Amino acid sequence: MNDVRYHAMPDGRRIAFRHLEGKGPTLVFLPGYMSDMDGGKATALFDWAQVHGRACLLLDYSGCGRSEGDFADGTLTRWREEVMALVEAYIEGEVVLLGSSMGGWLMLLVGRELGDRLAGMVGIAAAPDFTDWGYSDAQKAQMAAGETVFEANPYGPEPTPTHAGFFADGQAQCLLGTTIAIVAPVRLLHGQRDTDVPWETSQRLATALRSDNVQVTYVKDGDHRLSRPQDIALLLRTVDGLLQDRDTV
Repeated sequence: MNDVRYHAMPDGRRIAFRHLEGKGPTLVFLPGYMSDMDGGKATALFDWAQVHGRACLLLDYSGCGRSEGDFADGTLTRWREEVMALVEAYIEGEVVLLGSSMGGWLMLLVGRELGDRLAGMVGIAAAPDFTDWGYSDAQKAQMAAGETVFEANPYGPEPTPTHAGFFADGQAQCLLGTTIAIVAPVRLLHGQRDTDVPWETSQRLATALRSDNVQVTYVKDGDHRLSRPQDIALLLRTVDGLLQDRDTV
């Protein structure tokens, strides 16, 4: 990871990223909530891109990983601005977005902003609108009142916080109840033993997308993370297939 660089946002906070030059469109990986670019799926994608001469960009949102900032200040809007700043500063031409869990929601928000530059998307247990369906009414009331909700974290010893600012911003950016104006090819992967994001969410997303070029793949024994060797192999085959389909058009 000695190739990590930093991009300064207008307010001075520095966003950590890794950028690999190569054949476009550039693959941009968007991690999940409280995750970063050191995760297994992100690093596997970067290594694959390097072997195949493909351009790739990884990043840590502010308050995550190596990036500066306080996680409590993080929102979808703030992180979307960071992704777009990196795309505009370091990428020429088209982009393929890959989003894991919350990154799948952010992927949709960034994709709409990219417009014609969006060449495709790959969602891994994409979780759009999870502030709406992922919490009880009591938890929503807590966050609406400005409180932080803490939940058990199956991936670490510390509880997972959801801050009131993130919740309010998320509720203002829900997508599944409308047509999502994205027409690029989309591939959605989802484990049917996902206990965090119901696998039906990917079907709802496929229906909401305006694009007709949408394929949903379910992994019957797959969990939320889809980070086993066979899951990562499926992800890389999916990315390769999407790129090959585009290259032959």
